[in-house]
Amino acid sequence: MNRRQATIALAALGIAVRHVIAQPAIARRRIAFLGVSSAREYAPLVDAFVGTLRDLGYEEGRNVVLDYRWADGRDERLPALAAELLRLGPDVVVTHATGVPAVQKATSTVPIVMGASADPVGFGLVASLAKPGGNTTGVASQIIDLASKRLELLKEAVPNLDVVAVLSHLANPAARRGLAETETAARKLNVRVVSFGIATDALDVESVFRAIVRDRARGLVVQPDPVTGKYSERIARLALQNRIPAIGGVRQFAVDGGLMTYGADFVEGWRLAARYVHRILQGARPADLPVEQPTAFDLAVNTRTAQTLGITLPASLLLRAQIV
Repeated sequence: MNRRQATIALAALGIAVRHVIAQPAIARRRIAFLGVSSAREYAPLVDAFVGTLRDLGYEEGRNVVLDYRWADGRDERLPALAAELLRLGPDVVVTHATGVPAVQKATSTVPIVMGASADPVGFGLVASLAKPGGNTTGVASQIIDLASKRLELLKEAVPNLDVVAVLSHLANPAARRGLAETETAARKLNVRVVSFGIATDALDVESVFRAIVRDRARGLVVQPDPVTGKYSERIARLALQNRIPAIGGVRQFAVDGGLMTYGADFVEGWRLAARYVHRILQGARPADLPVEQPTAFDLAVNTRTAQTLGITLPASLLLRAQIV
């Protein structure tokens, strides 16, 4: 390289260095994610949430930081975890219905997005669906409204159903409301409901099933909740072992071996939550963003489980269902 070439090369290098220095640093936004159960149970929901954020231009480690905390089904941990996340200075907090009150008590200014909530108005999380007010908005899952429909579908699959067990995490207010809705539907269907609560201990599932069998339940309704979801595979297995046809509210329960499920698409709900986050990071106020409700509901049937239980499902039901 001669002197002229060297001079040109150094000049070009200087321009490049000045260009790099002049580039503004990428502003990183901070999103706090408070999970009411564990990372494993939330995996498909987080994948949907993060994947949608990516589609909207947010790349973790480049222009967004995601901080996760998990309560592992222990609601008493939620206030401390919410406070811990808020100390990190998030631009927005994302959580499930049962996590919202803990965050609301800790802040009235940081925006909160609900990934799913059974009845945000009834539980006082927002003022109304159309005009949430305050610092909270997000997705309503209609879990309570669908409780009676699950019993109707189970009765359609098992016409001689006379005693049904309802398995719930009764610490969840939505589960208690769902139980009441199921009992109302049961009276119309001439079915007796026996309620069973489930806690966070895995051993509790086995003891609950022993009680269900003793009460001669001919069917089982599993109310959707992060705690019942945590033991979805175990509940499905025990129901099959004891030859009890069971319906849940999350598609995964049918995949795990339950007879059927009926509910809103929770994965789609968390995609919606990512879009809420995007709008808030773009400057929208949660108070002005209406709460969205699901428009599609998922009926899934496990035909292998039906065959094992000796149940011939009516064609009218199979035509409406996704087979898993």
